[in-house]
Amino acid sequence: MPELPEVEVVRRGLAQWVAGREIAAVEVLHPRAVRRHEAGIQDFRRRLIGRHIDAVSRRGKYLWCRLDDESAMVGHLGMSGQLLMLSPGASDEKHLRVRITFADDGPELRFVDQRTFGGLAVTSMVSDGAAGLVPDAIAHIARDLMDPGLDLEQAVTVVRHRQSEIKRVLLDQQVASGIGNIYADEALWRVQIHGDRSAERLTPTQIRELFRAAKEVMDEALEQGGTSFDSLYVNVNGESGYFDRRLNAYGREGEPCPRCGTAIRRSSFMNRSSFWCPRCQSAPRARAKRPSRDG
Repeated sequence: MPELPEVEVVRRGLAQWVAGREIAAVEVLHPRAVRRHEAGIQDFRRRLIGRHIDAVSRRGKYLWCRLDDESAMVGHLGMSGQLLMLSPGASDEKHLRVRITFADDGPELRFVDQRTFGGLAVTSMVSDGAAGLVPDAIAHIARDLMDPGLDLEQAVTVVRHRQSEIKRVLLDQQVASGIGNIYADEALWRVQIHGDRSAERLTPTQIRELFRAAKEVMDEALEQGGTSFDSLYVNVNGESGYFDRRLNAYGREGEPCPRCGTAIRRSSFMNRSSFWCPRCQSAPRARAKRPSRDG
């Protein structure tokens, strides 16, 4: 699934192509692509046609096109979603789900999604304090590590009160959004913490360093256009990212750890995989079970 750097790459591309343009027509070719718009396909089309796109914004893994009537078209790429800018005369993609054309003769916006886990919806905007207005549909999502409005110390406090594995907490989008499986593993490798360590047993300094490492690795990924393991993640021009060539742990099972040379291991985690170095990131010891009151 595309994570924060990949979504930010798409956001930047969209901002260059759609900001200031008027939507002329909307074609929905698959109902699942707009299933999150509860009022239905016709209402989705009605709320977009004739509107101007003022700007393109992002929070975590969500992005949205802010419209001139104080509403927004929110997009989530899911596992395989792509937002592409193409000439109106270009051939349709096999998994084209939504086509948006504009009043000028410039490129059209296409939402392509092989697995149809992603989707688009139009929603109202609500106040989010100092951040201004955000789409109502994602108001519950925490600010991400690239958001200057993130209260880092508050996030550290939240983590310290979680009685769960630290990797599970990192993936919780209501703590600090945008961190997914790839960058969680990479951040944990950088600070030499095993993902199964209990969040509440980490020190504030360790948590701050972990957040710093997560932001650092995502900044580096952003410079490389994100991480692409297959053709499902591409930017608006259809190009892949290249950060996968610089990953230290994720996807490197059996390869030597760049830091100590020990073979990277893989383990199952929440229907996904975790990659870690058994020497640099020692696994936590199992806690002894407390005796029951019944003796």
